[in-house]
Amino acid sequence: MKITAIGADISRNDVSCSSMLVETIEKNLHKVKELGAKDVALTNVTGDDVVISAFVEDDLLESVNEGIVNVLKLSAENLGDLSGISQNPDEAGEGISYAEANIRSDRLPDAIVLGFDTYGGESFVADVANSAIDAAKGMKNMTDVSDYIEAKTRKIPGVGYVSPETDDPVVVATIENLESVGVIASAMIGAALGNKNTYLVKRGTTCNVLPGSVIFSATAFMNGNVIDLAVPFENKTRILK
Repeated sequence: MKITAIGADISRNDVSCSSMLVETIEKNLHKVKELGAKDVALTNVTGDDVVISAFVEDDLLESVNEGIVNVLKLSAENLGDLSGISQNPDEAGEGISYAEANIRSDRLPDAIVLGFDTYGGESFVADVANSAIDAAKGMKNMTDVSDYIEAKTRKIPGVGYVSPETDDPVVVATIENLESVGVIASAMIGAALGNKNTYLVKRGTTCNVLPGSVIFSATAFMNGNVIDLAVPFENKTRILK
């Protein structure tokens, strides 16, 4: 089994996602479940970017990915990143972001999903995302983490190709027990925040930061439920006096 996560800018503006867009996506998610996904959810809403994530058996990965993209198309206020998808790598443009990670067959499917947003495609966002990936690697009770973000044409299974200009990456990590979710998520969040001009935001927050910044949301996707990790992380890191 895997977790698959697809992120896209399909908002009518460059700084936020409307409540109508969120509601429309969530209303259409049953179409992905009908394709065989074990669970599917709108896990991240970050600035003007959304991420749909699903737990899926390996042999259904391509059809579920296609289904997620179809839901994005049905829900879109603006085709945005969807217009960059191509079946020919030479014709691909700036497109959707993609991440996947393996889940052990004897474990419940629990995962951490980070969704990033930039206002002007700031290039250092890849370093921010890769810092979070590095933090997860080798941690106890972490099964798998998605591939490094690289400036290259990428093939998304069941969907097509996107170009190196694709920004606003997605990172996923799969976790082997409940108690480790907070430990590994905190390491990933802390590593990302150590980068310049990078801010953790609550799910659904408008991109109210100075241009030249990166924002990201962090969610736990557990047994089909979505938990916004910004809230407990804020509480845990409050300095007691």
